[in-house]
Amino acid sequence: MSYRKTLKLICGFAGGSAVLVFAAAAADSRGYFGEQRGGEATGRWSRLTVLRAAQPAWTPASHTPAPTGHAWDFNWDKRDPSALTNGKKTTTTTTAPATEDPSSEQDTSKPKATRNILLIRHSQYNLSGSIDKERILTPLGREQAEFTGQRLAALGLKYDVMIHSSMARATETANIISKHLSGPGVELVSCDLLREGAPIEPVPPVTHWKPDAVQYHEDGARIEAAFRRYIHRADPKQKEDSYEIIVCHANVIRYFVCRALQFPPEGWLRMGLNNGSITWLTIRPSGRVALRTLGDAGFMPPDKLTRT
Repeated sequence: MSYRKTLKLICGFAGGSAVLVFAAAAADSRGYFGEQRGGEATGRWSRLTVLRAAQPAWTPASHTPAPTGHAWDFNWDKRDPSALTNGKKTTTTTTAPATEDPSSEQDTSKPKATRNILLIRHSQYNLSGSIDKERILTPLGREQAEFTGQRLAALGLKYDVMIHSSMARATETANIISKHLSGPGVELVSCDLLREGAPIEPVPPVTHWKPDAVQYHEDGARIEAAFRRYIHRADPKQKEDSYEIIVCHANVIRYFVCRALQFPPEGWLRMGLNNGSITWLTIRPSGRVALRTLGDAGFMPPDKLTRT
């Protein structure tokens, strides 16, 4: 067997023992598989037998992922109708008792619409600014915001509101994006809860970024409050599906994603987001949550992508 065939055999073998594969190739090169005695067909059959022996036995138990044991909490936002219904019985008079039907009460409190929340990371900004008002977008950052606005407009959705962090870079990004959204004016709302911060100590820890315990304590409570305010199923009074834009920061978005999907929140730093990227969460009336996109920035030219 030539060197090229031997290399293909080693590199193309999935699973099993690479040592046995290499040994089989070496033995074949020395004619130990019977090519000289039984011809090419016998040699190929012998090689196949060795390769099969090198592969581990497949069993469902060894290849089926084991569940973690954590069931989905349908009342994660404390808005599950079955949890809100108290089922109490009331009587109108002592002679004509009337029982309130809990099922009808539950039906009126049941959400019917789907909320779509598009989380936008702010564009590239001036890192040398010493205070927030100096940390404005760079020329490239303003270009990125234009691309993001164009992308949101191209989706053809009817946006209900755009909420943005009160920090300068997020506010400027939101203002640029808003120019691309047609139809009735999309309301812009500024929110201090969405400001950048340290939501929770990441696991595994990193060496290049180490906020102190006080910052985690203060920022974590604020960002969690932002999550509870904005990430939840629709109100029962909402009749149509909604599309809401939130322009904020990478740490906030990553924490929101972990919390919404009921992943360990301390894993937020394992994800990366480009500037101006779009992360899309869908929240169904039942309380189910889906992540449609995470950090989508494919609408920008490659030379415009940054992650600062």
